[in-house]
Amino acid sequence: MSVEILDLAALALTAVFFALLYYLHKKKQVDFGVRTILAVGLGLIVGLVFKGHHTYIAAVGTIYAHVVSAVVIPLLIFSIISSITNLGNSVRLKNIGLKTVFFLVLNTFFASLITLIAGVVTNVGHGVKYELATDYTVKEVPTFVDTVISLFPQNLASHWANGEVVPIVVFCILVAISYNKIAAKKPEEVAPFKKFIDAGDLVMGRVVRYVISFTPYAVLSLIARAVSRSSPADLVPLLSVLVLAYVLCAIQAFVVEGALIKIVGKLDPVQFFKGVWPAGTVAFTSQSSVGTIPVTVNQLTKKLGVNEDIAAFGASLGANLGMPGCAGVWPTLLAVFTIHLLGIDYTPVQYAFLVVLAVVVSIGTVGVPGTATITATALFAAAGLPVEAIILLSPISSIADMARTATNAPRGAFATWARPHPLPAPRPPLPPLWLPPKASWTRLCTMARSKHLLPRQSEHVSKCF
Repeated sequence: MSVEILDLAALALTAVFFALLYYLHKKKQVDFGVRTILAVGLGLIVGLVFKGHHTYIAAVGTIYAHVVSAVVIPLLIFSIISSITNLGNSVRLKNIGLKTVFFLVLNTFFASLITLIAGVVTNVGHGVKYELATDYTVKEVPTFVDTVISLFPQNLASHWANGEVVPIVVFCILVAISYNKIAAKKPEEVAPFKKFIDAGDLVMGRVVRYVISFTPYAVLSLIARAVSRSSPADLVPLLSVLVLAYVLCAIQAFVVEGALIKIVGKLDPVQFFKGVWPAGTVAFTSQSSVGTIPVTVNQLTKKLGVNEDIAAFGASLGANLGMPGCAGVWPTLLAVFTIHLLGIDYTPVQYAFLVVLAVVVSIGTVGVPGTATITATALFAAAGLPVEAIILLSPISSIADMARTATNAPRGAFATWARPHPLPAPRPPLPPLWLPPKASWTRLCTMARSKHLLPRQSEHVSKCF
């Protein structure tokens, strides 16, 4: 009975905080991002005060995650097809796709490489005393060929139900390219299809905006749940690994991507991170890269001025390809931890091979909670490491998943934004034009207003207007 009372008390405090967030939104017009960050702090308070009593408060976050999951697939279908059909059958589309994929894979490569170096230097896992678990079931790891095959669509309903986004993305790309081919010759025959897709994209966009408006409340709920159910006794022996994971994710997210934004994109990293940090916050709390797509697209278009079609394409692809946190940092860190834990003699070539494997297994991963375990299992199996060692870090996996997903989520925005954005060509100077003396300005302005001057001439007398 006492447990139920404490659960209700936690719910009551959460309701008070919800009212506060609503008041700040409606009465004080506090920015969405500020309210989201405030929600993180309020969630920490609830989780710490009511340790182990999150039954009711977690419901809000769970409902939010379910609704987001429900809208993601239809959003992807309409947004990707609409985006590509708007871009048209052009070289521009090919360049955007190739550059986006390149930067996504590059992200994972750097994440794995930096993690490998940090793990070896810090000797992570050395001296830790753990016995390998034996009461577990090893998940079957698909071969490389099977992985490639799984990237292509087979049954859309099955892909939808299982959260396999990449095949759906590939299907949408095929549909959009087919439309572009037909529209180039017979646009009137496919015009109804285009209207349907654009209308669906518009409707789903409105749905997403409704869902996003509840993000601060969901963040509070999810943070409270994560803090409430964590056991300090389980975390102490693995605290160094957890800290290292967070540090590496921070380095990847801010230092590596910031440098690439500056060097490749010739853009201000501060401007970029200021624009996308709400997406990172949602990813941190929801632990779902796919679920963060709507927020990422919204931030890219509203805050960073990216074309909506390009933003939708880049964010959708970025949520399901690469994954520097879940496929780069975490599996590589687990691998180095296991090598040191078991005292395995690893050569530099074998260490380098881990990086290659991390990039390979990152292809086709699904941006949902639990992805890191699958990628780590694939990496371990391919590298010949004992898969059962992965279970050793399960007590901190859910906490580390917050940082991993936060590192994953903005990568689509990075890949979209990091492409070199050429500055507009400087406007050629107007040719010399004789201007009359001051006494003739009245007549000249009259001529300009009546459009009796050439456009280039009128620009010289813009003050007349």
